Amino acid sequence: MRVGIPRETLLGETRVAATPETVGKLRARGMEVLVERKAGDQAHFSDAAYAAAGVVLVDTASALGAEVVFKVHKPTRDEIAQMKPGALLIGLLDICHDDGTWKALADQGVSALALELIPRISRAQTMDVLSSQAGIAGYRAVLEGTRLYARFFPLMMTSAGSAKPARVIVLGAGVAGLQAIATARRLGAQVYAYDVRPEVKEQVHSLGAKFIELDIGESGAGAGGYAKKLSQDAQWREQALLAEELKKADVIVSTAQIPCMPAPVLITEEAVIGMRDGSVVIDMAAASGGNCPLTEQDKTLRKHGVILCGISNYPALMPTDASNFYSRNVMNLLFHILDLGGGELDLTKAMEEDEIVGASLIAHDGRQRWEPKIKKKE
Repeated sequence: MRVGIPRETLLGETRVAATPETVGKLRARGMEVLVERKAGDQAHFSDAAYAAAGVVLVDTASALGAEVVFKVHKPTRDEIAQMKPGALLIGLLDICHDDGTWKALADQGVSALALELIPRISRAQTMDVLSSQAGIAGYRAVLEGTRLYARFFPLMMTSAGSAKPARVIVLGAGVAGLQAIATARRLGAQVYAYDVRPEVKEQVHSLGAKFIELDIGESGAGAGGYAKKLSQDAQWREQALLAEELKKADVIVSTAQIPCMPAPVLITEEAVIGMRDGSVVIDMAAASGGNCPLTEQDKTLRKHGVILCGISNYPALMPTDASNFYSRNVMNLLFHILDLGGGELDLTKAMEEDEIVGASLIAHDGRQRWEPKIKKKE
């Protein structure tokens, strides 16, 4: 079996779907690994490092023409055309937006596993790309906050006087939010956190942060550990109560998102106006509309004296570790499928017998198995 690793072509993407470490483990299972030349350059994995791990360095067409293809982002139409009928693609396939990619994969006869659909259950933890990348994002987002904030994060005492610790508020206590809390605490900030799911309060406290409790009249806990959309009345109440807390913040790191829906507005313009000059909002939900309506995706702006950061791909700012984590997740998924098939790549059997494969296989046997949640705007 040949596994192909093409170079990512999306603007700004620096990760690669396999590293010298993981290709060595693939080869140990008897697979031939084809890596496109310079695929790992931006993640600081050289062609020489891949060659030392025993891979074959190839062109784009050869990498895409393998029986199994690992990618970070969904393929372009041109890339799909170069894939073999019967091949398996594993990657992040943008399952919330239908631009025809899934149908194109099915029409090409390519089976495709969308990593966003891996269920968050204990036995799938080693394959959970969303969690591994969200943890990196939460850490890196806080570092971006320290870069943009013109003051110290910790209490600083010097012969010239002292500086108070920064007050950091983290909105959303999922994987990214909890990592943001832990990172801000390690840097010496006073950290507060808010989440619509009251059950995360204990996790927030365990990291040394204080939990902001608001009476909004309902819980936002949804299926699978995710948040759900609140009623309109609850949203208005939440925004009004939260605004008073946010005005006290020096740095806000906002992570709140709802799968396949626009991000909830938590930071109103009124709240931003009330913040001190030089305060910072790191809006990690910028790609899905933003938790603050003033945020602009992939731009850092100053409005009402407050710095608003809309970076949408934090893992790409830490491509070496992000690629290491990502590639291990993908490798573990492939090994899981092979174990189900007794060493063979039997997707039909795996899909029928295993909920992990059944939930994430969005194209198979020439058929699209996943329906769009939001139509992508042209």
